[in-house]
Amino acid sequence: MKRRALSTGVRWKISIAIAAVGALVAVALSLVVHNSARVSMLDNAREVQLERLLFAQRMYDSTKEAKFGTKINDPALPPELRAKAQQGRRATYVQEADDGGVPDVWAAVPMGHGSVLSLHSKFADRSTTIMKDLDRSLLIGSVSVVFGGCALGVLVGGQLSRRLRRAAAAAVRVAQGNTEVRVGEAIGGVVRDETDELARAVDALTDALNERIEAERRVTADIAHELRTPVTGLLTAAELLPPGRPSELVRDRAQALRTLVEDVLEVARLDGASERAELQELALGEFVARRVAVLDPAVEVKVVHDSWVCTDPRRLERILGNLLANAAKHGSAPVEVTVEGRVVRVRDHGPGFPEALLREGPSRFRTGATDRAGQGHGLGLTIAAGQARVLGARLTFRNAAPTGVPERAGGGGAIAVLWLPEHAPTTTGSFPVLELADPA
Repeated sequence: MKRRALSTGVRWKISIAIAAVGALVAVALSLVVHNSARVSMLDNAREVQLERLLFAQRMYDSTKEAKFGTKINDPALPPELRAKAQQGRRATYVQEADDGGVPDVWAAVPMGHGSVLSLHSKFADRSTTIMKDLDRSLLIGSVSVVFGGCALGVLVGGQLSRRLRRAAAAAVRVAQGNTEVRVGEAIGGVVRDETDELARAVDALTDALNERIEAERRVTADIAHELRTPVTGLLTAAELLPPGRPSELVRDRAQALRTLVEDVLEVARLDGASERAELQELALGEFVARRVAVLDPAVEVKVVHDSWVCTDPRRLERILGNLLANAAKHGSAPVEVTVEGRVVRVRDHGPGFPEALLREGPSRFRTGATDRAGQGHGLGLTIAAGQARVLGARLTFRNAAPTGVPERAGGGGAIAVLWLPEHAPTTTGSFPVLELADPA
């Protein structure tokens, strides 16, 4: 079972990480500062309490009266403090309130005959106010640190995210066939980091793949060129054979070999990106209906909405022929062609396109299905897709599944859709620059 992934950006991950670390540091420092300040204030209160008690003790020695709130043998005296005084030691004690309120500060000194002089008071209100102000300041500081960390994370992560997005966009353009794009130039920037290393690695990979593809294309083209002459001679010699079934078989195989060589040469030219469209204005619906009637009169053509397009009629006819040939070879009747504006759809009612083709697109020398072994070399759709790129068009493939069945499962027929562009490429392979109309 496929797990669902949570999608989020790098900037938010960095922001959350910085904010979390800032929050942990702020909480830890706040606890340390709070406890240190409280302990310091309590120690100071205990010293003040003991000094007051010693002063009251001297007054008691002179007047024999307990003054300044002191008491002799106070029954509320904490047992711990009483034990210290009975041992002949002066001591202080902080008694925490049961309700978590202001603590009590005690001081006790031993007197003669086992008596204990003690002083008891609440923790100073001023000290309590100071602690509250300190806690408030620590809270405000912690919140500020968290929000500051978030802002810093957004800034740092945003810069990194933009560089990564530029690198991804450049890589997509390279994957679409624009081999002149360099990821390192696309991301830009002054500071060098791991993103630049990634860009250099992608550029090196692109160069290596381009060199390999170019080498394979040249080898393929050279082999096809070398085969063209002997195959043509073989086909000519086959025509001179006496009539008969063996002669027909030889001529058919020679013609199939010649077709394969021509297809391989065409693929090599398309891979070389040197093909240019010869544009003409034509009514798409009328053109498709006329060409389909010549290619396969049994195919039904439906023109929902006709449209004038600027395209190369020879390449468009080549695309239609390959799509119809693929439908006739691998699909089932009826085959339908629909023209709607600039969109041409070719549908059959066979088992549909194989999963590999839907996922990866047409692949040469591979038909993509085990039940098609020996039924073609897989160049028809590859040539159609290549010719569509020359026209600046887009060729997509999908399956029309029966009702209640997932579309990619097939079984309801294969649909190839050709999307012709609104503005066709020029003879140099680029797209024309449209001049804006004068607002006057």
